[in-house]
Amino acid sequence: MERRVAEQLRSALGPLGLEAHAFKVGWYNAVLQPAFHLPYPDDTLAFVVLSTPSMFDKALKPFVNKERLKIIRDPVDQCVSHHLSRVKEKFPDQRVDVMFDYEMLPSRKPKFLAQTAAHVAGAAYYYQRKDVKLDPWGKKKIFGVCIHPKYGGWFAIRGLLLFPDIQVPFLEQPAPVDCVSTEEKRIELLEQFNFHWQDGRYRDIIEVKEKYSEEQKAYFATPPAERFRLLGLSQEAQ
Repeated sequence: MERRVAEQLRSALGPLGLEAHAFKVGWYNAVLQPAFHLPYPDDTLAFVVLSTPSMFDKALKPFVNKERLKIIRDPVDQCVSHHLSRVKEKFPDQRVDVMFDYEMLPSRKPKFLAQTAAHVAGAAYYYQRKDVKLDPWGKKKIFGVCIHPKYGGWFAIRGLLLFPDIQVPFLEQPAPVDCVSTEEKRIELLEQFNFHWQDGRYRDIIEVKEKYSEEQKAYFATPPAERFRLLGLSQEAQ
């Protein structure tokens, strides 16, 4: 069952520059405090959805051209929401719950921890302070970051698709690719991400096969309120 769902998702999302990676809810809940647990049985099938560098040209720009007058909030969020809602229609006999990376619970906690989901699904390795043996940061707060084996830091985690009626007790957990394997490189990665994230150097911590185009870099480097102009949308759309 999982394989059939995965194939349908691949054929629907792949042409849009989106990837879907399967995991069991129990894998995710096992590594988090109860406050962050997903409220489903452990064997429930879920997929974490990533956007790859090609999503900008394959999904975002066509969406903006077609839906120009209907865009009233962040175009990327709206584009992903549109396409994941359409994916749900491919499973008329299944309940499909969708969670987006920008959604919050009433407690102001995120609905799910995106980087943890990507790690347990084997999609990208979540490098954290605990992955460094000789910690050089003392009392500083150090945030972790996911690195994709193909795209490095040139990708984003966009949402979850959960299939509450599909239980997959025998699904085997894939390990994420540990592509930043030396202590020295991990320190460099976390330093760049925490203290110099604006210059984006952390994204190239490994040799990548594909990265954002110059147009896409300019888009994401622009303050959100001004991005509408870059896509040819009037400010009124906002």
